[in-house]
Amino acid sequence: MKKRWKEYRNGWLLVAPLMIGCLLFYAVPFGMVLWYSLRSSAGRSGMFVGLTNYREMMENEMFRLACSNTFRFLVIGLPLILLLSYLIALLLKQQAGKHMLLKSVLLFPYIMPVAGTVLLTEVVFGETGAVNRILQASGLPVEKWLESPAAFWIVIGLYLWKNAGYSVILLLAGLMTIPEEQYAAASLDGAGGFRKFLHITTPQMWNSVFFALLFSLINAFKCFREIFLIGGKHPNTEVYMLQHFMNNSFENLNYNKLSVAAVLLFLAVTVVIGAAYGWVRRKEA
Repeated sequence: MKKRWKEYRNGWLLVAPLMIGCLLFYAVPFGMVLWYSLRSSAGRSGMFVGLTNYREMMENEMFRLACSNTFRFLVIGLPLILLLSYLIALLLKQQAGKHMLLKSVLLFPYIMPVAGTVLLTEVVFGETGAVNRILQASGLPVEKWLESPAAFWIVIGLYLWKNAGYSVILLLAGLMTIPEEQYAAASLDGAGGFRKFLHITTPQMWNSVFFALLFSLINAFKCFREIFLIGGKHPNTEVYMLQHFMNNSFENLNYNKLSVAAVLLFLAVTVVIGAAYGWVRRKEA
């Protein structure tokens, strides 16, 4: 045991500050949130009520609306961003050494400040934006796009435009690790492009796809910042997300609702990531 400890001692010492920091600033606060979600109030006077808060939350119309919109956003946005990013990465791999500038440009939307992204959205889809100007010049009726049901699809497009480039870089890095000798050997055996993609590229890309999915999921929840600045605390019902509900609960000092929503969000994200990881592991096996 002592010999084994000596072998791993340096590694544990190096990661100890990070682990202690995670414990203090993540694990302990989350434990408090979990405890508050089971009590009638966040103060010392609160009583233990068990799952009553969760049952009441499931009956809350605004919470169900927020969950529905968030689920729809993820179901549509995640497959689209992975598919789009994968296609672009495959195209870039064909001429990997010729488009260095294009690879850099792909990251520009990702690093653009939130305020700049919101300003660009207003310039294009605002009441006096470019889209309405074109419609007005064409004799067509204008629309309040950011306050209509179309806002949901604008947010989807904004999410793809801002985050697809980062996923492209992740997937392109995975594609570049696949040895060219494997493709050459497959060509000698008479394999076409589709069979190479199916039997060489795909099996070796599951890890990269998983990481792209993980970061895309994280960035999907970050998209709330843009939605909040565009639509405020109470945007169109099509883009009222779970983060809006949590933010409004925090402003109203309703820590019980906030705690319950945070715990349910954590469980949902954990299930999604766990299912994706298990699926990738099975594909690799």
